[in-house]
Amino acid sequence: MSVVTLPRMAWGDPASADAALLVHGLGSSAALMWRLGEALADAGWHATAVDLRGHGAAPRTQDYTVAAYAADLVATRPAHGGAWGAVIGHSLGGASSTVAAASSPDWTERLVLIDPAILVEGRDAQIIRRSQERAFADNRIEVVREEHPHWHPQDHELKIDAVSRGSQWAVEQTSAQNSPWDVRADAARLTVPTHIIGADPDVYSLFTGDVADEVLASNERISMSIVTGAGHSPHRDRPDDTIRRLLEALL
Repeated sequence: MSVVTLPRMAWGDPASADAALLVHGLGSSAALMWRLGEALADAGWHATAVDLRGHGAAPRTQDYTVAAYAADLVATRPAHGGAWGAVIGHSLGGASSTVAAASSPDWTERLVLIDPAILVEGRDAQIIRRSQERAFADNRIEVVREEHPHWHPQDHELKIDAVSRGSQWAVEQTSAQNSPWDVRADAARLTVPTHIIGADPDVYSLFTGDVADEVLASNERISMSIVTGAGHSPHRDRPDDTIRRLLEALL
């Protein structure tokens, strides 16, 4: 498995002793983690976000398995070396970060997973595939605004940018190459404190129901809270509540 070097952007003082890594979801980009990066910087952290392989400015490859995404993340370390103080991963980024932390316990001191894609099958797999197809088929800002009228204007702009700079083939292959898409065993092996910020099942959540119950029961280090009124991207749907829960998890 070939590892690629992931492009970075950062918020906060590079000299801070507290270093966090932000990992975006499928079809997204490092820039779309800006609300979390800014909040962490305001709290004294140096927050680094990366473009995952096939996304944004990152190298393109043939391999888009979750294991490959995770290997890239394990090779991504703070500028000063050592472990990240925290890794925050959304959706695909949450699944990849789970595999990375399970395989390399010295990679991060803690995990925060935002509606992570721990198990993707059936209806959820169809919803994700159709959502990505729509995004690439019509990448006009008017469409994004209509679908997400409550998002910040910069989220609208950056979603357009993420789709325009990302690889449609990479996104399609991420679904195709991960069958089954299941990292429950990795979650059960986590040895670092892990908090899951879940989306509201009444809106739409990937991590809910029997899957959430099973993962929480499998590992006493994993806890969970839910952002009421938020869909699959709580940091864009309900940023203030998501940030509050993130900072609480890092105390």
